[in-house]
Amino acid sequence: MADPADPDGRSTSRRLQSVVVHLLGGPHVTYGAERRVVPQGSKRLLAFVALRRDRVERAFAAGTLWPDGDDQRAARNLRSALWRLRRAGIDVVEADKWSMTLTADAAVDVHDIVGWADRLVLGAAEPEDLTIGNLPAQSCHLLPGWYDEWVVMERERVRQRVLHAMEALSVELAHRGRCAESVDVATRAVAEDPLRESAQRTLVAAHLAHDNLAAARSAYLGFARLLRAELGVAPSRQLTELVAGLFVGASSRRGALPVARQA
Repeated sequence: MADPADPDGRSTSRRLQSVVVHLLGGPHVTYGAERRVVPQGSKRLLAFVALRRDRVERAFAAGTLWPDGDDQRAARNLRSALWRLRRAGIDVVEADKWSMTLTADAAVDVHDIVGWADRLVLGAAEPEDLTIGNLPAQSCHLLPGWYDEWVVMERERVRQRVLHAMEALSVELAHRGRCAESVDVATRAVAEDPLRESAQRTLVAAHLAHDNLAAARSAYLGFARLLRAELGVAPSRQLTELVAGLFVGASSRRGALPVARQA
């Protein structure tokens, strides 16, 4: 029976809990410290709605998620997915006859991560944004193992935004003299995408800011070898010039400094 003080039918105690839809490494939903498993037949619907900040037309969601078969069958599948969510005690999707949206009290982890990334990229970071302990372990792993086109595109968008933010965070930490943390963040960015030169350049710069010249030289040479093996190219002139001073006295040895190729 619904709490009479709660006209939308949800209990007051539930509304006071922190409700989070987890799509990074998910999906699953937490109500405070309680984790609730999303039914298999409802996962794609929950993820589809959660990734969008605005209302989603039911017909559009049904057609996208269940493209095989006719519209009536897709609509039945959508109704079944909504029913399974409620039955599992996951009451985070508001739906009427025409559209759906997440309830106002439900947060989505990927939206929080993108918000953090946007603040860093735009130079509007808040003090807590600079705490590397808050970096999620799965910041670039949106719905791993899913290959729907709408998931793949969103995953790459989030991944690129987070990598840009990690590079910006490393630079900001170095400027604040927090060099060890700067190196840590840059190393994580490189681990996410070893062929990403902007991440490698950020790592080299972080080592230089920390006066770890040997580490900067080693990072550069390791990246040069990787590029040559994987793509048959050399690092860019911008990265090469960053470390040129580390090779003084060794430049006479053939191949000591893999310089950038002329355009």
